[in-house]
Amino acid sequence: MNETTHSLAELRDVTFGYDERTIVDGVSLSIIQGSVTAIMGASGGGKTTLMRLMAGQVKAHSGQVLFDGQDVGQLDPRGLYAVRRKMGMLYQFGALFTDISVFDNVAFALREHTDLPEALIRDIVLMKLHAVGLRGARDLMPSQLSGGMARRVALARAIALDPQLIMYDEPFAGLDPISLGTAARLIRDLNDTLGLTSVIVSHDVDETFQIADQIIILANGHIAAQGTPQEVRASTDPLVQQFVTASPEGPVRFHYPGPSVAEDFAGVTR
Repeated sequence: MNETTHSLAELRDVTFGYDERTIVDGVSLSIIQGSVTAIMGASGGGKTTLMRLMAGQVKAHSGQVLFDGQDVGQLDPRGLYAVRRKMGMLYQFGALFTDISVFDNVAFALREHTDLPEALIRDIVLMKLHAVGLRGARDLMPSQLSGGMARRVALARAIALDPQLIMYDEPFAGLDPISLGTAARLIRDLNDTLGLTSVIVSHDVDETFQIADQIIILANGHIAAQGTPQEVRASTDPLVQQFVTASPEGPVRFHYPGPSVAEDFAGVTR
């Protein structure tokens, strides 16, 4: 991680939910410029919601969401559009356009959002594909790609406009061990080489802890642990320990809350 401690994105006492259900409750955190931050926790804990808040897809019910000093929740559509151009998003499983080639997938944002000549777009696309090791696959269709290759093409597309922040939604899901290791190393290398800032939502503890500078574990709408991978592993919080060690025993139970077995079966007749 570089030496600066400037916060590129920040949440200040943010609360948000859907209808009567609170997803995040009074959450505060900072995403340091140049860092790789991992947001982790059990399914349904609000990880993806935090990314949606940072991107301005949803607005906080209370508190502030800042990006590069701007309050995202107070921006008009034009201001929000300008902020989003500084962000890249890698969706789960890539979400490539299936009917156009690898080259055209990466070129899409450049053609849509810039007035660059086609010759320059070609050079940029080839550079981005080269950065993810797939310059030679530029003429392939998405159906001809493996899962790991599709994820790398999606990453090339995400960095096409040279964003400041890249957000990854479960970048390791469904990948074999080799592809997973390649994807993890690529995220770290691109972050450092291109001077990016990265936010990763992931359940993969081992690979994520190897590449992240900061780990944030969400639980029950709050931050259960926050710090370096070493600090989080050393946490004595039972929920954090259960998540880090993948233990079936702990605060997160296997059985959904309900009546006791004796109560449920007491009135059963055969």
